Amino acid sequence: MYAAERQQLLAERLHQEGRLAVIDLADELDVSSETIRRDLAVLERDGLAQRVHGGAVAARALTILEPGLAQRTTTNAEQKERIAHAAAAFLPEAGGSIVLDAGTTISHLVDAIPLDHPLTVITHAIPTASKLTAIPSVSLHLLGGRVRGVTAAAVGQSTVDALASIQVDVCFLATNAASASHGLSTPDSEEAAVKRALAKSAHKVIALFDSSKFSAEHVFAFASYDDLDVVITDTDASPQDVEALREHGVEVVLA
Repeated sequence: MYAAERQQLLAERLHQEGRLAVIDLADELDVSSETIRRDLAVLERDGLAQRVHGGAVAARALTILEPGLAQRTTTNAEQKERIAHAAAAFLPEAGGSIVLDAGTTISHLVDAIPLDHPLTVITHAIPTASKLTAIPSVSLHLLGGRVRGVTAAAVGQSTVDALASIQVDVCFLATNAASASHGLSTPDSEEAAVKRALAKSAHKVIALFDSSKFSAEHVFAFASYDDLDVVITDTDASPQDVEALREHGVEVVLA
C-alpha cells in the first residue's frame, strides 16, 4: 500500500471512529509505528487530525471551547442525576471527609447527601458550596482563589497550594472529556491544575461523568485512568469505553 493510499484509509477511519491508535494501526497495516506517526502528521497538517499521546483524534473532537454553566446544567440532566445518586453510595461513613470538584454532576451529588450524615466537605465551587450550606450536618470549607466565570469555581496557585495541605477520604472529580490515551481532560490549564490537586488530596478518587464525555478529548489532561479508583457513568457508555477503564483497574458503575 502506497503512503497516499494508507493516509486516505486513516482519514476515512478517523472520520468514522473519531480516534486512532498507533500501535493497533501498525499491527493491522504491517508497518512500523513511526510510519503511522508520519501518516498522522500529514493528516494533522491537513487539518484532519490532532495528534495525542499514542495516536490521534479527529480535529473536530479536540477543542478549547467550553460551554457555560447554564448550558451544562441542562445537558444530559437525567443521566447526571442518576450518576449522582449512585455516587452517594460511595460517601464515607459519618464523620468522614470529602472534596468536591466543580461540575453540574457534582452539584447533583449534594442533593443526595443525607441531612443527618456528618461530613467535612471541601470545595472550590461556589454553586456547590451554596447548596452545601443548607445541610446542617456538613462542616463546609470553601477554597479561595480567582473565580472563573465559566465554571463559577476558584482556580489559581492559591487554590492549588491550599489543597497541598489537605488529605480527605474521597475526592469526587468531574471532567470535560475522558479517553484511555489522554485520560481525563479539560479546556483550561488552571482548571486542570486544580483538578490534579483535588485528586492528589484524597485516598480514593471517584470520577463522575456522563457517557457523552467519552466522545472528545481536551487540551489539558489532569488524571490518567490509572489515577482513578471508581468511575460512575450512565448506561449509554459503550462496552469498549467501559472495558478500557476496567483494564486499568478502575471500578465502573453504570447508573
